[in-house]
Amino acid sequence: MNIPEDPMMLYSFINTKLRDSYSSLEQLCEDLDLSEQEIVKKLGSAGFEYNRELNKFY
Repeated sequence: MNIPEDPMMLYSFINTKLRDSYSSLEQLCEDLDLSEQEIVKKLGSAGFEYNRELNKFY
């Protein structure tokens, strides 16, 4: 799957998918064939952290 490169667009894309379709980042990454580590790294470099309890980046 082609995902946004821009960190703010990626943040919005991932959080929308998590909110609407997936109960965890792991499930989203498995289903879309994405690297969870890469998503966390890219969003982390923009200052975002994943919260498992809330199932979103903030």
